[in-house]
Amino acid sequence: MEMALSQHSSPFTTSPPDLLFVGLETLFLWGFHFLRIFAPSKSIRLIIQDSTQMKDYTYEMALSMLPGVGSHSARQILDIVDSAETLFHMSASELRHLFGNHDAIIKAILNRSMFPDVEEELRFVEKNHIEILYYTDAAYPQRMNRSECVDTPILLYRMGNADLNAQRIVSVVGTRRATEYGKEMTRKLIDGFRGEGITVISGLALGIDAAAHEGALANQLPTIGVLAHGLDQLYPPSNRPLAKRMLAQGGGLVTEIKSRTSILPGMFPARNRIIAAMSDATIVVEASRKGGALITANIANGYHRDLFAFPGRVGDKYSEGCNGIIAACKAIMIRDAKDVFFNMSWAQHTKHEGTQATLFPKLQGDEAAVLSIIREHPDISVDQIQSYCDLSLPKIATALLSLELKNCCRCLPGKIYKAL
Repeated sequence: MEMALSQHSSPFTTSPPDLLFVGLETLFLWGFHFLRIFAPSKSIRLIIQDSTQMKDYTYEMALSMLPGVGSHSARQILDIVDSAETLFHMSASELRHLFGNHDAIIKAILNRSMFPDVEEELRFVEKNHIEILYYTDAAYPQRMNRSECVDTPILLYRMGNADLNAQRIVSVVGTRRATEYGKEMTRKLIDGFRGEGITVISGLALGIDAAAHEGALANQLPTIGVLAHGLDQLYPPSNRPLAKRMLAQGGGLVTEIKSRTSILPGMFPARNRIIAAMSDATIVVEASRKGGALITANIANGYHRDLFAFPGRVGDKYSEGCNGIIAACKAIMIRDAKDVFFNMSWAQHTKHEGTQATLFPKLQGDEAAVLSIIREHPDISVDQIQSYCDLSLPKIATALLSLELKNCCRCLPGKIYKAL
């Protein structure tokens, strides 16, 4: 069964267990229990450190597991104290000064109540070749450390070799109940990414997520699945073969959740913030009015990431979400990958058919004045443009529309304009 397997190994382990090793492991675990009773946790850390020659993440992992402290609070704590290790060596009075009346947190730190879980997790990641990424590590996704990402996790678990800091990263999300239209749009979109050095991120769910990962594999693009659970299991189980192919083709699996953690509904929306934060842009292919894809879209907006959406037929249930965020100017409407490249100002490495844009378009009327203001003041709103000139709002709107059609500027979510 799934959970029985997850107690000791990752579901991606393909080699059969060695019975002799299992017996030795049992004796080894007895030794750990002996050390836990008669020696401090430092002894166990040293055993792990000596056997793996890896960085010791004991205190960092303990902070990530500290009850009552979320990702935002953890980052705030680390802005005050030197390190996670410093926190666990503070006195009761020092902790009282830091946490006030949060007695449960103070008690957990003083008692180091999460350390047994830390020790077990360290053994799990070592056995299954999982990499721990702390937010100060170079391999940690640096896009998640930007100032606007105040609630991203301080620690991640990664399986696979995918570069989380690739030059171009795009997340592709959508409904689990994808229509044939949604699957076709996803395929065409990612076909257009072929040869362009793009890493595709999604949530390894059914529907659009799976189509995005499959499309990336078909086009020899690295693809990363961000999971809402530990790496000792995979949900949905039907996507396990897909996950294995992703790992085999240079992709990866990432999560903030430790192993042996029950899957809860709230973990899926929380996972979506990682998808949005790791990406330069988020693309919603197909979505209803409510659901995880729109949660990801709203988070991407909050993180000041570019947001795109495919339009759908009015009245179609799984196009209502995309049509809604386009109509509200939260997302830029796209038709294919070329629209993404244009709006992201990304140069394309491969040749595409089409007419070449005019390098020096002729500006008429108020267009030159408006464009000059946009160039001098990047990411400017319509009201701000008006404050720099004597034009009325209708005239500014007309000039902006003409400038967009001439590829001189583009409208970002929130009706913010940027010169091209």
